[in-house]
Order: sequence, then C-alpha cells, then structure tokens
Amino acid sequence: MDDCLFCKIATGTIPAKLIFEDDQVVAFDDIHPQAPHHKLIIPRKHIATLNDLSESDNALLGHIVQTAQKIAKQLGIADEGYRLVMNCNRGAGQTVFHIHAHLLGGRQMIWPPG
Repeated sequence: MDDCLFCKIATGTIPAKLIFEDDQVVAFDDIHPQAPHHKLIIPRKHIATLNDLSESDNALLGHIVQTAQKIAKQLGIADEGYRLVMNCNRGAGQTVFHIHAHLLGGRQMIWPPG
C-alpha cells in the first residue's frame, strides 16, 4: 500500500534500524517504547487489521509469533517473561493500520493491561 508507514519500512523506502528481517517479516524498535525492550514485528505483506486476516495468512501469523520468540531469546528475556500484543482497530489502540506485534519485556507486566 503506497501510503502505509510500515509498508515503507518493510520495503526500505523509509530507513529503519532493523533488528531482524527475513522474506516474510521485519522487526525494529518501537519509537514510543513502553518497556525496556519494546520491538515491533511486522509482516512484509500489507494486512490492515486482524479482521482482514484470512486462513491463507495462518502460516504468516505463526511466523510472527515464532519470530517474537527468537527475538526474546536474543534479548535474554525469554525465560524471565515477555508479552506479545496485537491490537485491532482504534478502540484497542491500533494507530498504524498494518498488522504488527508488540514484543515487550524487561520489566514486570501487570494484569489486566491498560
């Protein structure tokens, strides 16, 4: 999508310091971190919201989760614990309409989340 911020990051049109990339996803630091470790994992494929996923995206969604697990291990937070969050639409806090997972760790998480 031409005007999507995350599509531009995924294609390299907008530079970002990537911490992980492969043919399906890229990951980078959140610009407004909510934890000592706050990374975003985005698919290269544009999907606006979780409501727009189809069954053909199941493997991609699994890959996002497995990528989060790899990054958590690399950061040394896998054993301590981390949170993986995906928001859907404005009411849940989604501000960029390209699905993405927030990987948060490095501090005690509370429940319920804000």
